[in-house]
Amino acid sequence: MLGAIEAGGTKFVCAVGNEDGQMLERIQIPTEIPEKTIPMVIEFFKNYKVRALGIGSFGPLDLNEKSDTYGYITSTPKPGWGNFPFVETMKKALNVPVAFDTDVNAAVWGEFLFGAGKGFNCLYITVGTGIGAGAVIGGKRLHGLSHPEMGHIFLRRHPKDKFEGFCPYHKDCLEGLASGPSIKKRWGIKGEDLLEDHPAWELEIHYLAQALLQYILILSPEKIIMGGGVMKQSHLFPSIHSEVKRLSKGFLTLPPSEIYIVAPGLGDDSGILGALMLAKEINVGNLTN
Repeated sequence: MLGAIEAGGTKFVCAVGNEDGQMLERIQIPTEIPEKTIPMVIEFFKNYKVRALGIGSFGPLDLNEKSDTYGYITSTPKPGWGNFPFVETMKKALNVPVAFDTDVNAAVWGEFLFGAGKGFNCLYITVGTGIGAGAVIGGKRLHGLSHPEMGHIFLRRHPKDKFEGFCPYHKDCLEGLASGPSIKKRWGIKGEDLLEDHPAWELEIHYLAQALLQYILILSPEKIIMGGGVMKQSHLFPSIHSEVKRLSKGFLTLPPSEIYIVAPGLGDDSGILGALMLAKEINVGNLTN
């Protein structure tokens, strides 16, 4: 049996399952301070004999295995979680190998293996409490100096937008202008409560399309999967695709919107299934060493 954690900004999803991606049990726990959340996470897994644990977490993270702070959540603004030794804490509690990656890399891995990105070079972007993206290129999750932080790129402002931005580090980066909290801060109401013709969506399409065009030009994904709470607004998908096409000014030939920029094939399970498959990777690695 394998264990998986999808550690998000508002909730932790914990699950146990098998190597085929079948989840046998799962729970949700609110993301509070570590002293409240982590004991409940550990208590859940203590009920099962897991052989390995996969974690997909909000970040930024230290993923350099040679680093003294490997396995840490690092410079997050989330209260209590800065410099939290996530991997070490779970290893000590459960005495199992732990695989660690970003929540969006876990999500894109789940979609690549089982969902809308199956068999494709694909990009997964979540637009919700924050904005982040992960990519699978050549069958491998994208890493480098660290991990991608595609939610913090800078964009051309919409002429009508005077909002200073909501990112605590950069103010008006993509996350600061188009995340769920930025929508609420700018308009005084959550995105889920806005009508389809609200002017908020013109700005959202403007910023998300710019970002996607940059990702397409750099990574050339064959499939783009957009998840997160904001993207529950299904009317955004064709409009974003149209705006990407307009911004490219004929430079790119894009596939039709209904097969190129799509919702997650796994619904809300992309991240937790991807984390389960991270556990499978490290379990297999330990068995063969």
